[in-house]
Amino acid sequence: MELWLLELLKGTGRLFLNPVFYYLIFLSGILGVLRVKRERKNFHNRTFDAYFELRQLFPIGLLLGLILTIVTLMAGLTLPFAAILLIAVFTLVWSLTGNIRLMSPVYTVGAAFFAINLIIEYEWTLPFFNDTFQALDEKVYPGLVILMALLLISEGILISKNAIKGTSPKLVRSRRGQLVGAHEVKRFWIVPMFLLIPGEVLTLNFDWWPVFTIGAESYSLVLVPFAIGINQQIQGMLPKESILLQGRRVTTFGILIMILSVVGYWYPLISIGTAAVAIIGRELISLMQRLKDDNLPFYFSKKNNGLMIIGIIPQSPADKMGLQVGELISKVNGVAIRNEHIFYEGLQKNRAHCKLEVLDINGEVRFVQRALYEGDHYELGILFVQEQRKFDERIG
Repeated sequence: MELWLLELLKGTGRLFLNPVFYYLIFLSGILGVLRVKRERKNFHNRTFDAYFELRQLFPIGLLLGLILTIVTLMAGLTLPFAAILLIAVFTLVWSLTGNIRLMSPVYTVGAAFFAINLIIEYEWTLPFFNDTFQALDEKVYPGLVILMALLLISEGILISKNAIKGTSPKLVRSRRGQLVGAHEVKRFWIVPMFLLIPGEVLTLNFDWWPVFTIGAESYSLVLVPFAIGINQQIQGMLPKESILLQGRRVTTFGILIMILSVVGYWYPLISIGTAAVAIIGRELISLMQRLKDDNLPFYFSKKNNGLMIIGIIPQSPADKMGLQVGELISKVNGVAIRNEHIFYEGLQKNRAHCKLEVLDINGEVRFVQRALYEGDHYELGILFVQEQRKFDERIG
């Protein structure tokens, strides 16, 4: 037990020696700054602060990492250090494309999987790491695909539970050149999990342990930070509905890949097919989402019977009034609303009180009201789709 505890501490310490860990934190901060800059350009305001993405990095990822650690250790899932190194390399490479979605485990672990296939097949030598890669053999295949499946299920859970929070409003042009609204979620999470790698410390003495093995007799523990990213734009549906649908599809697909990957333990060739299916299937899920969204009319567009809410600033008066993204404000203090100018004129009609008539996302009328205080009149915290002329002047 003391040996295990010591190795857990050493494995945790290795996380802080991993440059990818610090790079991911830095990249998350950059995403937050760029989001705030875009929102201020579109709306002269921002929704969440620039640290919002950083605050999403770990909480749920730590929990998932703990669960995955327990599952992989109980199964005795082992991976060579070369595989971990390649996953880190592809995480860095795909992040440089600017498409955070490519940091999904099917692309990082999948690329590492096929790179290992090529290295083994053609006996490539790599500078500085030649000894590390020479130890590779086909026994690593099932373990990598099972890891991919576990992380893919985690991706679906993260999308469903966290990506629906804090989607970012933005203004885009329709095919006809009209100004419409959309929502974007562009972030990633870090899922740190302990992995067994061939070493000289731990021996696994149970009869069933390890179930999956790469032939080593002793192992070490390493806490590895896996990045899971999402980059999705929604314009034809409510953000929450679209993201939840995406999350369910990814989770279901991950379970299917998990079943196939376990079968691959007995039939290694199935592992190769499963890895290919995982990459193609994940790409198809994203394509289906984009095609469905493109074929729907723009949800956040100019309406004749009111102003569509595209964003709510947290902790603002609008947030405390219970207003929601996707609702339509039809009247303010009894004044029918057609544009922002009339909206703020209606607010000034009663400087001490605000009463709004709202059409909710189901098309039902409801009334919300609140006492107004100094500073509230022009700072209710509601973001609307800007008028064409105003937006053109702003970007000009």
